[in-house]
Amino acid sequence: MPERQRIGDRLEQAIEIRADAEREIARGELEATRKPRRLRRTIVWLAITGVSLYLVAPSVLETIGSWRDIQRIAPGWLVAMLLAQVAAMASLWALQHIAIAVGSWPAVIGSQLAGNALAKVAPGGGALGSALQYKMLVAAHVPSRPAVSGLTAANLLTFAVVLALPVFAIPTLIRGTVHRTLIEAAVAGLIAFALLAALGALMFAFDGPLLWIGRTAQRLRNRLRRRSPPLETLPRRLLRERDRILATLGPRWKRALLATVGRWAFDYASLLAALAAVHDEPRAGLVLLAFCAAQLLAQIPATPGGLGFVEAGLTAMLTLAGVTAGNAVLATFAYRLFSYWLPMPVGLGAWFWHRHRYGV
Repeated sequence: MPERQRIGDRLEQAIEIRADAEREIARGELEATRKPRRLRRTIVWLAITGVSLYLVAPSVLETIGSWRDIQRIAPGWLVAMLLAQVAAMASLWALQHIAIAVGSWPAVIGSQLAGNALAKVAPGGGALGSALQYKMLVAAHVPSRPAVSGLTAANLLTFAVVLALPVFAIPTLIRGTVHRTLIEAAVAGLIAFALLAALGALMFAFDGPLLWIGRTAQRLRNRLRRRSPPLETLPRRLLRERDRILATLGPRWKRALLATVGRWAFDYASLLAALAAVHDEPRAGLVLLAFCAAQLLAQIPATPGGLGFVEAGLTAMLTLAGVTAGNAVLATFAYRLFSYWLPMPVGLGAWFWHRHRYGV
């Protein structure tokens, strides 16, 4: 009997070893099939990025070429733009720290700076930047699940504010078409961001406003795309995503909402400082719309960080708002200098610091 038992045990071990070997072979075959797909996907993205950069190169070169006129900007305004961008980044760090909950401040700040820098240089960089930040958080001993849920909640909140902001910018155009002061542009932005925070609080606290927005967007989409199958689940999907964010943030959602709005409000202040630095006073409503357009154009994955699209779109919108062509280009360069170009070397330094601190 013991001999039979030993034979049975050895047979079971042999079966398990064979099953493990078969799983490893299957995993290897699957990985082998994925590699060509990844390579093809990378080649396609590089081709799209190359063509896009070629098409937007004139606007990029024109904007960068305005660096020669940077001496026209008083050093005080450059400091103001830098401080506004630092405050915008600090708001984002606060949001991510609240959402992740178990991550230390150095881990959150260093990983965000490095991920943000990668997102600005890599084709389709948003996903790569998020992946790098997740990897750095895990290396900093942040548990995987809080890191994933926290980053997802923070990204959803920041993107939702970008999508909703134009709705509050459009009413500022009702006051007329005359040129107004930058103070009015600042007041218009302050009102828009305050209303945005209030709406966000309502959607977090009550189901009704979010359901109404979902039904309205769903109805509009179905009217515009009559030949496609009608969309019927958007309101419930919005509620489900809202509940996921609430489950991640818990009672800290109010602070997270204020940090999200602050992230974009300080970024808008940086653009206002750039316009004040070139001594131009465009229409308030169109300045806010130009800012909204720049943030939406930055989401285009064809070029890293919307490079070229943001420069062309922001310059055109500022010109439409009443800024002279030369000043629009210079203001765009100054704004992008602090919001796009300077974070790259800072992020690289954060990555090296993270490797030194955590040994990875």
